[in-house]
Amino acid sequence: MPFDLNLVINRFVEMGRTAVSSVPNVLLGLVVLVAFYFSAKGFRAFVRRLTKNFHPNAGVVFGRIAQGGIVILGLLVSASIVIPSFKGSDVIGILGIGSVAIGFAFRDILQNFLAGILILLLEPFRIGDQIVVKDFEGTVEEIQTRATLITTYDGRRIVIPNADLFTQVVVVNTAFEKRRTQYDIAVGYGDDLEVVERVLLEAVRAVPNVLAEPKPDVLVLDLGASTVNVRLRWWTPSPPKVVLLHVQSDELKAAKKALVAANIDLPFPTQQILFHDQTEEVDGDRTKQREGWPPGKDVPKPAGIARAVRMLAESLSDAKRRPANEEESETRTS
Repeated sequence: MPFDLNLVINRFVEMGRTAVSSVPNVLLGLVVLVAFYFSAKGFRAFVRRLTKNFHPNAGVVFGRIAQGGIVILGLLVSASIVIPSFKGSDVIGILGIGSVAIGFAFRDILQNFLAGILILLLEPFRIGDQIVVKDFEGTVEEIQTRATLITTYDGRRIVIPNADLFTQVVVVNTAFEKRRTQYDIAVGYGDDLEVVERVLLEAVRAVPNVLAEPKPDVLVLDLGASTVNVRLRWWTPSPPKVVLLHVQSDELKAAKKALVAANIDLPFPTQQILFHDQTEEVDGDRTKQREGWPPGKDVPKPAGIARAVRMLAESLSDAKRRPANEEESETRTS
């Protein structure tokens, strides 16, 4: 088959004429698309201003939805201008046919999107709140429709999918105006607990950022093996984490200084080990003691050092005589 160069040239010329004739439509379509884009941004800002005073998160949600809808509408209008044969019903038909496949493909995205909308509307937490999610803790930086961004206290950004936030347990540390902090302190058994309470309360009230109401208090928590454990509790205005840590540091400094000044014992953990018959006569009435032996009158007598040495000497003598006696017994038997 002979190659027809004129046919190829005519095709290219026809394509060039079509492209040139479509330039006005393309330019008009771009202008329309840009107009819809800026209109969408303006409408989004208008919705956010309208709802700023009574529900700012609702303005964020509806503003984003409205912006997306307007941009999609602009794309359809621009496509119909650039391609006159294009119809919006064609897109609807294509979406209807592939909706199941699209749903499976974008299931996680749609799930996060819906969870983000519910979070923005229900407001379990807000931008600026400090939250704890699983092993992550930080300040909410931004709530997007797909994910929520939090900044940790050591300067890292964590991106958490909204579906996880909506289905997992979230601790909001700054949800209320007041927050209580507590710390356990161990004192000696010989200390007066009323004096300990008075000293700790005076110390805690002198620290800035501690609220007078609700009042700080001291509770006896536990009678330990070698210490009496008390719990010091105080309230502060719900502060950021860093401020809370500084307040707690000031509290502990003041508490230690006040306890030392009042001669309150801050003992180390100690243990006392008692063996049977290894105590002295002067240690007390053994019929009333319960350190490892049965109660009552029939109790082992204290060994004392002299008796213990004598018992040890007798044991050694018996051990030396036993082989000689056994050898003599064997000789007589034979």
